[in-house]
Amino acid sequence: MDFTLTGEQRALVHAIERLCEDFPIEYWREQDEKAVFPHAFHQAVAASGFLGIAMPEAQGGAGLGITEAALMMRTISASGAGMTGASAIHMNIFGLNPVVVFGSPAQKARFLPPLIEGTEKACFAVTEPDAGLDTARLKTQALRQPDGNYLLHGRKIWISTAQVADRMLILTRTTPLEDVAKPTQGLTLFYTALDRSRVEVREIHKLGRAAVDSNMLFIDGLAVPHDDRIGEEGRGFEYILHGMNPERILIAAEAVGLGRAALRIAAQYASERVVFGRPIGQNQGVSHPLARAWMNLEAADLTVMKAAALYDAGEPCGAEANTAKYLAAEAAHDACQNAILTLGGMGYAKEYHVERLLRESYIPRIAPVSPQMIMNFIAERVLGLPKSY
Repeated sequence: MDFTLTGEQRALVHAIERLCEDFPIEYWREQDEKAVFPHAFHQAVAASGFLGIAMPEAQGGAGLGITEAALMMRTISASGAGMTGASAIHMNIFGLNPVVVFGSPAQKARFLPPLIEGTEKACFAVTEPDAGLDTARLKTQALRQPDGNYLLHGRKIWISTAQVADRMLILTRTTPLEDVAKPTQGLTLFYTALDRSRVEVREIHKLGRAAVDSNMLFIDGLAVPHDDRIGEEGRGFEYILHGMNPERILIAAEAVGLGRAALRIAAQYASERVVFGRPIGQNQGVSHPLARAWMNLEAADLTVMKAAALYDAGEPCGAEANTAKYLAAEAAHDACQNAILTLGGMGYAKEYHVERLLRESYIPRIAPVSPQMIMNFIAERVLGLPKSY
């Protein structure tokens, strides 16, 4: 498997780097401090045509693979944008994969161009307060009406960008849990307008990534047209699963970029900061942790690229995608911690940015699946060990 970038891929990375130059690291600190969505960045990515990097060409996208999308998201994060910049456009890159794969031609023509053009934003509404990672146990109901349309009631949690979203991809239960043979049955997926007269969006104030909101949704009688249902009724869980591997790959790529941003700041500081007549980077107690962080990030990145290559080739990649997400998140967190320790007191100051990167490094460790659940997956699916839950 050759991980050497093609000429087109190198050109893509350089184009994204040039775009990010208009949004220096100080921009991201300001967005974080003000807790304001980076609309200017979102529009710049849309204007460049990159919002549709993995969307079909028929709807105005670039029609490229998850490999190219991962390269883009890694580059954005590494610019200093971190998880804030990545999360601002993340939903466009992978989130509507179920619509791309299972939507009708009419739905793709209706839903995808506004996302690609940047005239609409979307959110991903799956997780619920009681169910957590046990998605099959979700309780949000979609009640079919006599006219064939639906009425939705329920709650969702940790829904990113719902404050600014126009539409949401939402997983609901259309058949009661007690009436299905398996919990994963009877779930139905919709992509529909976020009607704020029927959906209360309540922001969750959190440790990091303040510029990209996270929310609870309280849904009370949201009317959803039959035409907004994706695929067949009752097969929503199957459709959601189709997007999980690319999601993990992209989160992993973003984590690698985040770690690289922190490491770049730390290495520069260690080269310039002189104590006792010598740069602190000359001391192995400072240089070795940074060297180890670099090696861990590079190893994680190789796993990201392998998982992306397998996905684009249509090969099974569940183990690789989950491994990439786990290794990249841990490597990024380690790099950010070592960056703060390298800078010492200045690492604790907002002026040098690494404290923000450390706060954001918890995101890929926690979401979209915990490290413990990834280890469960590897133990069971790869090593053949008994299921532990």
